[in-house]
Amino acid sequence: MTELLKVEGLSAGYGEAVVLQGVSLSLAEGKTLALLGRNGTGKTTLINTLAGATRQHGGSILLAGKALHKMAPHERAAAGIGWVPQERNIFKSLTVHENLTAVARPGRWTPDRVYEMFPRLGERKSNLGTQLSGGEQQMLAVGRALVLNPRLLLLDEPLEGLAPIIVEELLLAIRRVTRDEGLSAIIVEQHPQAILRISDSAVVLDRGTVVHAGTADELLDQPQLLEQLLGVAR
Repeated sequence: MTELLKVEGLSAGYGEAVVLQGVSLSLAEGKTLALLGRNGTGKTTLINTLAGATRQHGGSILLAGKALHKMAPHERAAAGIGWVPQERNIFKSLTVHENLTAVARPGRWTPDRVYEMFPRLGERKSNLGTQLSGGEQQMLAVGRALVLNPRLLLLDEPLEGLAPIIVEELLLAIRRVTRDEGLSAIIVEQHPQAILRISDSAVVLDRGTVVHAGTADELLDQPQLLEQLLGVAR
């Protein structure tokens, strides 16, 4: 199986503050990794570091053999990183359609395919970002990452604070683009069970280091291990 992402000995943080220490992980082409851990363990910092939004102090990040750690954020996007940060970062002064067309790159994911997957966005394509609900903004953030036609999708807590019906829509969409269409993804989520069910592997961080790495099924099948690592019950 072809290795898409390889992270080795990664140390990174903000300014002089080091949050991640010696993190190593890998992800095969077409696979999904659930990135888990309690609050403040470095999950968002790792996602941000892959996207180029932190200061890297050591280690390497390779995407399909290319040294991402030597690239600026816009170069990483061009190399195949699609990033949906916690803040969503949509262009709120632009319409839904303008948000999608402003960043679209050639490939199978087009604005029309995003509208087909998220009919709510198709109904609101002329609405400004400020006129969307939180769930619709999250759908737009995911759609905007997809029209970049990335090789690796980074999702930072995509379900946080959303109504249950929106959570289900987003989970179905994430399952479709990963399971059905084979897009590689790393997903950070505070509530692990839903994400583990659509993931192939799982990495747990604690205090900026990897404390567990294995299959997603392993954690689903061992609720006591999940509780020990995350302090949650199944």
